[in-house]
Amino acid sequence: MGKKRIASKGETESSGAVKTGSSSKKRTLDKAVLYVESTYNNTKLTLTDEKGNVVGFSSSGALGFQGAKKGTPFAAAKVGETLATKAQTFGIREISVVVKGVGSGRESSIRGFVSKGFAISSIRDMTPVPHNGPRPPRARRV
Repeated sequence: MGKKRIASKGETESSGAVKTGSSSKKRTLDKAVLYVESTYNNTKLTLTDEKGNVVGFSSSGALGFQGAKKGTPFAAAKVGETLATKAQTFGIREISVVVKGVGSGRESSIRGFVSKGFAISSIRDMTPVPHNGPRPPRARRV
């Protein structure tokens, strides 16, 4: 098993590896873009900077909601609140929102995000709309 060694406060490991804090500085952003994808089964929120680089992400499934509860407005509001707390660490003050999908969590996820004190500059709806749809089924022969 080897000898047991008691290290005092001033000693470091004998391997020479000394852990330091994170070497990268925290990014600070003034503006960000919030993408809301709301389906019937789930609500996903992605926070990006203005160039499109992802800063934070959350979904109702990631918060522990399962089954039909993932698509509820309550779950979407909780997703918005958790992503807003992540966004506060980056110093974001103003967001523009891009909404995609027809689920019930569209509005409540934005309300949950704004409840933490963010200003919305614009809201765009980018829900895909079918032009003609799929080919209809063939005529039935009886």
